[in-house]
Amino acid sequence: MYKIALDNMPALFRKIALKQELYLPVKLSGQVDFRPWSEDAEVCLQTLKTVKSPKDIFFPQSENLYTCKRDDGHITIEPEALQEQKFVVFGMKACDVQGINVLDKVFLSEPEDTFYAARREHGTIVAMACHEPEESCFCKVFGIDCADPLADAAIWMNGKNLYWKPLTEKGEKLTDEIREFLEEADEKPVEEEKDAIHKIVERLPYSNLSLDGWGKKDYMNRFNSPLWEELYKPCLACGTCTFVCPTCQCYDIKDYDTGHGIQRYRCWDSCMYSDFTMMAHGNNRTSQMQRFRQRFMHKLVYFPLNNDGMFSCVGCGRCVEKCPSSLNIVKVIKAFEKQGGEQNE
Repeated sequence: MYKIALDNMPALFRKIALKQELYLPVKLSGQVDFRPWSEDAEVCLQTLKTVKSPKDIFFPQSENLYTCKRDDGHITIEPEALQEQKFVVFGMKACDVQGINVLDKVFLSEPEDTFYAARREHGTIVAMACHEPEESCFCKVFGIDCADPLADAAIWMNGKNLYWKPLTEKGEKLTDEIREFLEEADEKPVEEEKDAIHKIVERLPYSNLSLDGWGKKDYMNRFNSPLWEELYKPCLACGTCTFVCPTCQCYDIKDYDTGHGIQRYRCWDSCMYSDFTMMAHGNNRTSQMQRFRQRFMHKLVYFPLNNDGMFSCVGCGRCVEKCPSSLNIVKVIKAFEKQGGEQNE
């Protein structure tokens, strides 16, 4: 265990950024998101939740795949270069780290997504404990400990110091690179911080949500429940929930005529949109109720069934805070917990 005085953090960031790209919570236009560090950046490590999760550092909202060009009747294809520059993501919370673990299940399975794999190979994650979780947080429901994040390195802020603990080979390497700023530290302040965080978590309103009935093979009663017909009605199909979610991985692939060739790129998409996966014959999910149901059945049933019980929700609470119609996964879980969801029998 090591510590560094908070007053030395700008020098620490400068040191890391000498050899690697550095991403961390930065305030811009009144909002805090993970952005590249710069000397004039307003770093906000104290922010509990950034507006969006930092997943787009590994899975960008839009990225080029390749470019096609025609020259004298010959067509050439130029693939986009894979990530080669090493980088550090500093200050991710435990829920967002688990979000990356969910994306790993999707993009690192065969056939492996080479763009995502290159970013994971070159990225080092420094995860930060949540000093004071908020009422919208419910990561505990999914077995995530926000007081003891698991990544390449873990950090805690307590008093005037930041405490640092490497956890993987990448974390050890980064620790060696910044050792001039670190000094040996007693673990007692960190244990006290963990205890304080755990006490807050136990008092949060959603910490004891029940997942009973979710993630089970026998799910058709839940799929056919009449509750969905009531739950979906306020949904605006705006897609906000999918764009702030740390685990949503749906994307579309499009072509853009640059005037000098065709650029193929992919960009985030949303299962809440009526044209999602639209094909020549139409769409298999023709109503907003079906699309609404698909989102939550995927997170709470289909994904855990196919990934050793891992849920595709991390309890970050962003959808709780951002949905303009106050629809979110908590409301769905509580509705089925209260009424059973088996009313069709």
